[in-house]
Amino acid sequence: MKKILLIISIYIIGILYFNNAIAQNYKSDEPFAHTFSIVAIDTVAGEMAVGVQSHWFSVGSIVSWAKSGVGVVATQSFVNPALGTDGLKLMSEGIPADEVLKILIEADNGRDVRQLAMLDKNGKIMAYTGSKCVKSASHIIGENYSVQANMMLNDNVVPAMAKSLEENHNLPLAEKVVKAMMAAQEAGGDIRGKQSAVLLVVSTHPLPEWADKRINLRVDDHQEPLIELDRLLKVHRAYEHMNNGDLAIEHGDMALALKEYAAAEQMIPGNLEMKYWKAIALANNGQLEIALPIFKDVFSKDKNWLEMTKRLPASGLLMVSEENMKKILDQGK
Repeated sequence: MKKILLIISIYIIGILYFNNAIAQNYKSDEPFAHTFSIVAIDTVAGEMAVGVQSHWFSVGSIVSWAKSGVGVVATQSFVNPALGTDGLKLMSEGIPADEVLKILIEADNGRDVRQLAMLDKNGKIMAYTGSKCVKSASHIIGENYSVQANMMLNDNVVPAMAKSLEENHNLPLAEKVVKAMMAAQEAGGDIRGKQSAVLLVVSTHPLPEWADKRINLRVDDHQEPLIELDRLLKVHRAYEHMNNGDLAIEHGDMALALKEYAAAEQMIPGNLEMKYWKAIALANNGQLEIALPIFKDVFSKDKNWLEMTKRLPASGLLMVSEENMKKILDQGK
């Protein structure tokens, strides 16, 4: 019993100390990232996401925070970025998202102008909208998501995000979040317009720091940030197909490799580099006859790839006989 009381006492003292340490006063020079955002989780895929759009430069550098095996945070309105870093820190210590949000908001003297949403690896979600956030400002917490916005054109923006998430529940999490942000924009969006956007996706399981973000896409300054973000997500998916194709070749599954490469090329048909490395992979795995016409097409459009090919054997990236090397280089004539 004494041991339990001691643990509880240490916990309370720690929280009180932490509250004093992170207490913030509102400052007029704080980032002015009024925006709409989404935090969401796919418990089946084991993914968490945060997506944001704003009429503010580089919104992804201050509003969105995510860490694999921990959770995701969106801190907006008059932004206190410490709510992002401190939120992840507390969640990493096993404190649920709802408790973390309460601790941080109670300690923040600028709470009336804050808007904050948090989601942890276990699917616990909480959101907060300060009483002085510029209208239209609100949030909705649904099953596996929270959507929130401030300084919106109208009251339809937040419900539009919630509706889109629920209607598109079968989509992959990243695509679902982007689609919901597009629904928010179609409903009116930020009253000032649009400028930047971000999408972060992390695993619910901890990963090494270098692999922490499954998806990490930012559009810092663009006339159509969501359209550009959607384009970048498609490029990301195309490269996933390329990587899957390479992996299939390593496993000796040529049929799957060709299928994955074809999917990538279909998504980005004009990308010569994808075609080139597909040809290299095929040549290295005894499929020269399939590779040769691909080399010919690439070389005809950009001779630099021909020069690149001459350099690869020395680095061990192209391992073919002299005879086959000549056949490859002849495609550039």
